[in-house]
Amino acid sequence: MSDPREKAEAARLLARALGPAGPELTCEQCFAELDRYVELEHAGSDAEAAVPGMRAHLAGCPACDEDHRSLLALLDSEG
Repeated sequence: MSDPREKAEAARLLARALGPAGPELTCEQCFAELDRYVELEHAGSDAEAAVPGMRAHLAGCPACDEDHRSLLALLDSEG
């Protein structure tokens, strides 16, 4: 496994399998806090400090991460 892309993918899969080292939200908690998290993130604030565990949840949940990316894209398109 000398290809850097293969190593990065293996590291990503291992991290996902091991789970987060710190707190993580549930999908329900994520949904309740996602708008606030994205607004803070977009404003340049420390969104993770305001909503601990969100980053870990988004890293491990493709569905919530897709919502996160969509909301960020919407804010970016609004200027």
